[in-house]
Amino acid sequence: MNRMETLKKAFDETSYQLSGHGPRNAGVLKQAFQKIDEDTKSDIYGTGSSINDFEDKMASFLGKEKAVFFPSGTMAQQIALRIWCDEKGSAKVAYHPLSHLEIHEEDGLKKLHGIETVLLTDRDSVVQLEDIKSMPGDTACVLLELPQREIGGQLPDFETLAAISEYCRENDIQIHLDGARILETLPFYKKSVKEICSLFDSVYLSMYKGIGGIAGAILAGDDDFIKESKVWKKRHGGDLISLYPYIFTADYYFELRKDKMTDYYEAAKKLASKYNACEGITTLPEVPVSNMFHVHIAKPKEQAADILAEVQQESSIGLTGYVREINDASCYYEVSLGDSYAGVPQDKVELAFELLNGKMKA
Repeated sequence: MNRMETLKKAFDETSYQLSGHGPRNAGVLKQAFQKIDEDTKSDIYGTGSSINDFEDKMASFLGKEKAVFFPSGTMAQQIALRIWCDEKGSAKVAYHPLSHLEIHEEDGLKKLHGIETVLLTDRDSVVQLEDIKSMPGDTACVLLELPQREIGGQLPDFETLAAISEYCRENDIQIHLDGARILETLPFYKKSVKEICSLFDSVYLSMYKGIGGIAGAILAGDDDFIKESKVWKKRHGGDLISLYPYIFTADYYFELRKDKMTDYYEAAKKLASKYNACEGITTLPEVPVSNMFHVHIAKPKEQAADILAEVQQESSIGLTGYVREINDASCYYEVSLGDSYAGVPQDKVELAFELLNGKMKA
C-alpha cells in the first residue's frame, strides 16, 4: 500500500469526518423517499407533475421565468453556452482558466459545440471588471463561477458582480452563472439568491454538490431560453424516460439544507482558524468567504500524507483522504463543510489539531 492509499484508508476508517454531509450511500436515497407516497407518479420524458412542479418551484426560487431539470451540470452548462453563442452568431465564450468546463470536461464545449474559449485573468485570481473589458469584442457570453472552487471558493465582491453585469448588458454580451454552489455564497454577500441571479441571463444550480442530492442540475432563464434548452436536452440524450429518483432527492435535500448555509459558513471560518494556527499550514482564502476553502501544507506531498494519516489514526477525526501536489515542497486539499461538522465532538477536533500542529513542528 502506497502513502496515498494509506492516507485514504486512514480517512475512511475515522469515526468522524469534518467535510460534507455524511456518507454517499443508499441511505441518502432511502431517507429522501421515506415520506413519498408509493402511488406518486413518475415523470415521463420530461413531463408530469413530479418534474414540472419542481422546475416551477426552482424557477421561482431563483427569480427566473422558467427552469428545466438536467441529469448533469455538464450537460446543462454546455447547452446554455451553445444557446447564447447561436443567438449572438459568435462561437466564443469567456470564463476563468480553472472553470469546470476548461479542466474537467475533456473539452466537451469545444469538441461537441465548436466553441472557442477566452480565458479571463490568471489561474490564481478572481475575475474582475478589467478582465471583462479586455475580452475580444465578438465574445458572445461570459461565464462566472460563484464561488470559484479551484482557488479555494474565492468570490468577487458584489459591487464587482454588479459592474460586470451592467457592462455585459450595455455591450450586448450574455452573462451565465455557474452557480453550482451559489447558495453557499449568500451568507458572505448578504443578498438573496434572487438578487444575485438577477445579474445573470441564465443560471445553473447543482442539486448534489452543496445540497447533497444524488445527481442532477437546474438550468434557469427566460421562457425562450428554456424552450431552446429543452430541445438541446433531447439532442444530448438528457430526456431519460424518468428522472424522479433524482428529482425527489433533490427536492428533499434542497428543503433540508437551503437555510443552513450560514451555519456551514460560520463553521468554515472557525475551522480555517484552527488550520492557520498550525505550523506550516495556511488556508486559501485565509478567512473563508463560503463554506469552502483549501488547506495548503508546506511539506512535500508524501510527507504531508504521512502526517495526515497519523493524525487521523490517532484522533479518529477525518481531515482528508487525499492531498494534491502544488510543487516539490507543498501540497493542498479541499475542505467543504456541511451537516457532518455539527456532529463532531469538539474535544476530538481540538485533539486532532493539537496532533497536527505537533507533527508539523516535528
